Amino acid sequence: MAPLLVLLGPLRRRGANIPKEGGVLVVANHLSDFDPIVVQYHCRRPVFFLAKSELFEMGKLGKVIRWFGCIPVKRGEADRAALRHAIDRLKAGQVVVIFPEGQLSSSGELQELKSGFALIVRAAGVPVVVCKLTGTNRIIPYGKVTPRPALGGVSSQWSEPNFFNEKASTEEIVSKIEACLRA
Repeated sequence: MAPLLVLLGPLRRRGANIPKEGGVLVVANHLSDFDPIVVQYHCRRPVFFLAKSELFEMGKLGKVIRWFGCIPVKRGEADRAALRHAIDRLKAGQVVVIFPEGQLSSSGELQELKSGFALIVRAAGVPVVVCKLTGTNRIIPYGKVTPRPALGGVSSQWSEPNFFNEKASTEEIVSKIEACLRA
């Protein structure tokens, strides 16, 4: 996919590197259906995404995301099975990616973060790396399905790992991650 990504981009990666081993939770903003491709391309480790359960029912797309090991999440409810699955993968030393806005941003602005990811942070006890995406909505704009060249580039800005203890409050975790996404 690298040649295709270069044609659609150019893609730029800035910031810290993901730890080479051990569980890591990556938290990213959600501008486009193209976001997972950029996150995986720039992460340098295999990743497992939490994805809305409706995607798993979409024919070929459902088969592809199952093949990549995505974790289905029932939106609008406390999906304990999805949380447990994510925590288990993190404790097994894998990288899990979540888009805590819970949906694409139609305006390109950061939306309110759903606080459920804080449960994963506390329970898994792994570092949290924030990935701020810019320009992915130029490749696949909101409401469109056909990719196009970004003509201004796409970037991902990666934070240093953030560490939270199991007693960190939901407000503390959400505000720290939101600050990184807004920086």
